[in-house]
Amino acid sequence: MPRFAANISMLFAELPYLDRFAAAATAGFKAVEILSPYEVAAKETQRALLSNGLELLLINAPPPNYTGGVPGYAAHPGGTDRFQRDIRRVLRYGEVLNVGLIHVMAGYAKGDEARDTFINNLRWAADFAPKQRFTIEPLNAGDQPGYFLDDYNLAAEILEAVNRPNVGLQYDAYHAQMIHGDATQVWESFGSAAMHVQIGAAPSRCEPGTGPVDFAALFQAIDDSGYGGWVSAEYTPSTLRTEDSLSWLPEYQRAL
Repeated sequence: MPRFAANISMLFAELPYLDRFAAAATAGFKAVEILSPYEVAAKETQRALLSNGLELLLINAPPPNYTGGVPGYAAHPGGTDRFQRDIRRVLRYGEVLNVGLIHVMAGYAKGDEARDTFINNLRWAADFAPKQRFTIEPLNAGDQPGYFLDDYNLAAEILEAVNRPNVGLQYDAYHAQMIHGDATQVWESFGSAAMHVQIGAAPSRCEPGTGPVDFAALFQAIDDSGYGGWVSAEYTPSTLRTEDSLSWLPEYQRAL
C-alpha cells in the first residue's frame, strides 16, 4: 500500500501551526505538505521540519495576495509579470524548505485566453526552474466555482500542451470523485501523469471510511500503476482531534 503523508494545513489544525509538525511525527508520518506556509518565516518552518525528521512534499503557489486578491491566478490574462515575480519568490522559499513539489494554482478564469495564459506561465516556470517539479490540480466546480482547471480531461490537455518533464498532475481523490463520479476510474485514466496524490472522502471531504470512494480499490490501483510517490491525507477531520480521525490508517498503511 502507499506511503502516507499528512497535509498539516488541514490535519492537526486544532494546534498552532508550528506544533503541527511534532503532532504529525508523533502520529507516525514522515512527510507533510503545507498549502500556504508564507505567513511564517521559512527558517521557522525549516526548523520544525528538521527537528521532527519530516520531509516537505508540496506547497501551493503563487502565494496569497494579502491585500484581498485571489489565492491563485496562473490562468489570469494580463497577470504574467506578477506571476513571474511571485514564482521567483516561491522558489526562494521552497529552496530553504527543500520542497519537492510546487502546486501552481490556475485561478478563476475561463476561455481560450485563460488557457493560453496558463500554458505559457507553466512553460515559463518549468524552464526557469528546470530542477523544480510543478503540479496542476483540477478542483471541482461545486467547491470552487469559476476555477479554470475543473476537469481531468482539461488537465491532460494542458499537460500535453505544456510538454515539460517537470510539470505533472496532482491527483486528488476527493476532487476526482466530485468532478467525474468515480475516483478509481479517474486514476486509471489519468494516473500515469501523476506526480502527487491526495485523498479525502467524498462528498464530506473527511477521513476515508464514508461515502462512495472505495479506498481499498483505489490504493490497489495506485499500487498496480507503479506510482512511487506519496499519498497525502488532505481532509477535514470529522473529529475534534485529528489523531482520532486516523483509525483508517493502519488498514492501508505500508510504511509511513
